[in-house]
Amino acid sequence: MSRIGKKPITIPSGVTVTVGSDNLVTAKGALGTLTQKIDPDMGLIIEDGVLTVTRPTEQKRHKALHGLYRSLLSNLIVGVSDGYKKELELVGVGYKATNNGNIIDMSLGYSHNIYLVVPAEIKVETKMEKGKNPIITLQGTDKQLIGLVAAKIKSLRKSEPYKGKGIKFVGEVIRRKAGKTAGKK
Repeated sequence: MSRIGKKPITIPSGVTVTVGSDNLVTAKGALGTLTQKIDPDMGLIIEDGVLTVTRPTEQKRHKALHGLYRSLLSNLIVGVSDGYKKELELVGVGYKATNNGNIIDMSLGYSHNIYLVVPAEIKVETKMEKGKNPIITLQGTDKQLIGLVAAKIKSLRKSEPYKGKGIKFVGEVIRRKAGKTAGKK
């Protein structure tokens, strides 16, 4: 039995979940509306504010889909009720980030600035305080989209293990390496 798949999802007040034709699940909440298509083999039961995902057989494919769709539906419901937020920190001398609407302008030590257009579903905020590293904040309802955009921003300047420079999540610990002089005696 899938440990993730058999956990019921409680639907918070203010969120309505409907299952349409072709197993299209729609969640409406205070922050917006999200949809997720579910495999036709999977069953969905909504009773007393609790959503449960069921599987028809014990096949390996059905077991894999059981946990997957339970997690996707949970992310859907949390997204429309609370939302998701990721913060990225730019570590390095002269690294800067500003935004104009959903366009992020980053100075990451290259000969040119990098402009990145973020999808309209995501709210972008940049913060630069004196003496602290610049921070880019991404907020939205779709967890997958926020993760995709955050990964794209991180890939522009990956954190390196010697000086720790680059883009990282706030609170992320970069595993550091000793330089060349550490081995000499």
